[in-house]
Amino acid sequence: MELELRHLRIVCAVADAGSITKAANTLGLAQPALTAQLQRIERVLGGVVFERDRTGIRPTPLGDLVLARARLLLPAVSGLQEEAARFSNGGGRADGVPASLTIGSATGHVLGRLLHHLTSEYPGMRVTTQVSWSADELAAMVADGRVDYTVVGVCGDASPPAQPGLSWRTLGTDPVYVLLAADHPLAGAPAVSLPDLAAEQWGATPGDGCFADCFAAACGRAGFTPNSLYETDVVSCIDLVESGDAVVLCQPMFREMPGVVAVPIEGVPLTWRHLIGWHPDGPAAGLADQVIRLAGLAYLDSIARSPRYSTWLSRHPQYGVQGDDHSRELIVND
Repeated sequence: MELELRHLRIVCAVADAGSITKAANTLGLAQPALTAQLQRIERVLGGVVFERDRTGIRPTPLGDLVLARARLLLPAVSGLQEEAARFSNGGGRADGVPASLTIGSATGHVLGRLLHHLTSEYPGMRVTTQVSWSADELAAMVADGRVDYTVVGVCGDASPPAQPGLSWRTLGTDPVYVLLAADHPLAGAPAVSLPDLAAEQWGATPGDGCFADCFAAACGRAGFTPNSLYETDVVSCIDLVESGDAVVLCQPMFREMPGVVAVPIEGVPLTWRHLIGWHPDGPAAGLADQVIRLAGLAYLDSIARSPRYSTWLSRHPQYGVQGDDHSRELIVND
């Protein structure tokens, strides 16, 4: 007899139960049958796996070794089976569309509309999400197969997350706006300059990359050193603005609400680029053209929901979706 995964499961079940009787009940076996199985396992391993004492049974040093390996191997095998199922789950449809898709996203406005378009276009598909403040973490999830596609943002002309082997497509580039309280003296201005806000405290949603450094550099070029940059969640950012405790750097698609207003910054000192990434050898890579197209529609939806930004774009066509060029841009990290 050779050692099999079911034998490792038996060893783990006995160790977890603390007795042969309880383990037999858990496994749905008669106690003599489980005892016989354990004896065969011990013969294969060449030593005693469990020993009895007054409190029940406990693993021997050999048992501890087997348990340590089993608790690593069993989840790994289970994960392999799940990944294999994901890889082949398109086989049930004649068009080869996968039965499920996992979309990752960092902070941004694209995810919700992308989910809408995906579920509308593929009504039988199970779509799940994975959200993180970290674009690097999301890229790592794509690389190891936990996420099929991810939408992230990078500052200015910065490179995509440095995860080898991934493909990236640019959806569009936006200016960074500033969120002001509705009663702020500059809230009604068509645009504000950074020096006009030099005395303010600042806020932004968190993330990795170079955005904080780029913001500090932009302020330096404008002739001042910014006060603290609070990094916090969206709700707290809005609270800080409404209370007058900070102004917040935001994306121009911010859906305005009573009490706050998003205003352009003169000269566009900061920009934000929206990317979608995937692994070209991933199980859902065959759907790349369709997912990219739907992500582009989602990005356009986000712009259309902000009439003020749409008007701004009509005067600054170099931002937003940049014509046919954006649909051809492809970056692959080696």
